[in-house]
Amino acid sequence: MKHKKTTLKNGLRILTIPMRGTQTATVLVMVGVGSRFESEKEAGLSHFIEHMMFKGTKKRPTSLIITSELDSIGGEFNAFTSKEYTGYYAKVNAKHIEKAMDVVSDMYLNSKLEEKEIEREKGTVLQELNMIEDMPMRNVEDVMEGLLYQKNSLERDIVGNKKSVSSFSQKDFLNYMKRYYVANNTVVCVAGKIDEKKIVGDIKKYFSKMAKGKKPGFQKVLENQKTPQVKIKNKKTDQTHLSLGVRAFDYYHKDRFILSVLATILGGNMSSRMFIEVRERKGLAYFIKTSIETFADCGYLTTQAGVEHKNIELTIKTVLNEYKKIASRLVGAEELKKAKEYLKGKAVMSLESSDEVAMFLIDQEIKNKKVMEIGDIFKRIDAVNQEDILRVAKNIFQSEKLNLAVIGPHKNIKQLESIVKF
Repeated sequence: MKHKKTTLKNGLRILTIPMRGTQTATVLVMVGVGSRFESEKEAGLSHFIEHMMFKGTKKRPTSLIITSELDSIGGEFNAFTSKEYTGYYAKVNAKHIEKAMDVVSDMYLNSKLEEKEIEREKGTVLQELNMIEDMPMRNVEDVMEGLLYQKNSLERDIVGNKKSVSSFSQKDFLNYMKRYYVANNTVVCVAGKIDEKKIVGDIKKYFSKMAKGKKPGFQKVLENQKTPQVKIKNKKTDQTHLSLGVRAFDYYHKDRFILSVLATILGGNMSSRMFIEVRERKGLAYFIKTSIETFADCGYLTTQAGVEHKNIELTIKTVLNEYKKIASRLVGAEELKKAKEYLKGKAVMSLESSDEVAMFLIDQEIKNKKVMEIGDIFKRIDAVNQEDILRVAKNIFQSEKLNLAVIGPHKNIKQLESIVKF
């Protein structure tokens, strides 16, 4: 999976990855800006721009023309917004890659952003906000980040809020894109069955005149938590959804691969400690997982579960006990090996498709990291030993780093605060 990087004079970066054994190709354009770059008044603007990219260009005046053109070649296409970047992609039969490139680049560079379409789309985005509110299993992580990153733009939901979304005008979109949608903050990646030389030429044709700008900055997180924190979103639900975690590492940290292995041991699969203890032995949850989230300057590890309201305290104590155990004694050699092989196996399977390969590489490039090939990553995973897991666990599993987010019909925050500790 060797890749080639080309940088244009305006700073735009191009990644190309020819792949054998596939009949597909994916074009993915990513810009290094997401919701954490927004001001309070701009909350949700990055995500709203993602929506507007599908609403028409001069060449393709309506959303129907754009979608029909990609549908007519059997393409998969979509976009996504995170807190630190936004992406637009199309995956097609490789013989249609030139068409996909033309459509995606046209959307990215030439969207009309018409006022009437903005007003119409506000209703769609507001309904998306309502949908997320009705999905506590997803929303609980937003509550967790709101707890972890208070008074920082990272605490806000990616979609924004009803007040900000309702207030946006065309001017807001144009000013925001002029600041952030610039060549040196954009990466174009094409992976699959491709003619590498021709693809690079096509990208140059589309993007060489794109304006250069200043690299965007953001408000950094200052982590000075001294005691455990609890946040309850009191709501009538059929289940209590909880996220119980600790502050951990950013995505540049030297121990991030150790943290990935540790999270896998705890709750990364169906033979993990959390799954066995919380679900299989105690029957407390159907859904249980431990995962990590990393940003440029911070990160966290969390265990998330959906449980009966009456079982919230027992679940919290059970999760905390698993945290304490992994921070107090060495994991077994076989358990460690299994977790490492699981991570590598999932990576290999995911990288069989052109869209996953494109995402794997562009994600590293947009973060201005040295792009690691899969073999290099496997070496880092294989290097993790039992002592590493214990050292990192002791580091992160401390009472002053603990945070609990809850969505459900609960009001007694004092009671929960009394048990959230090691």
